[in-house]
Amino acid sequence: MSHAHPMASSSSNQASNFQLIINNALDTYKKRTRKDLPAHPLATELQSCDTPSAILAVLQQQVQGLDQSRRCDDRWTRWLGPTVNVLFSLSGALGEAVGLVCVRI
Repeated sequence: MSHAHPMASSSSNQASNFQLIINNALDTYKKRTRKDLPAHPLATELQSCDTPSAILAVLQQQVQGLDQSRRCDDRWTRWLGPTVNVLFSLSGALGEAVGLVCVRI
């Protein structure tokens, strides 16, 4: 019996499932809002970020662009850093899994 890399196969399946979930979510968002989220300039700018601090810098620029009435509560900055760090780590793990799928296709 041949068992060809069960871990790689499992990772590939998980990556395919995550990619399917993400694609479905983006399609649903586009249908409901008529906005293509990946084509948004902020999404494009965030995709070029390669560290959590780069992401935070982009988001800080966005906040600076808001007028004072829309920035009334800056408490969000206390949890934004840890949230970005977790999401960045998760995206890296998912990216590696998606990379395995792309290599196998």
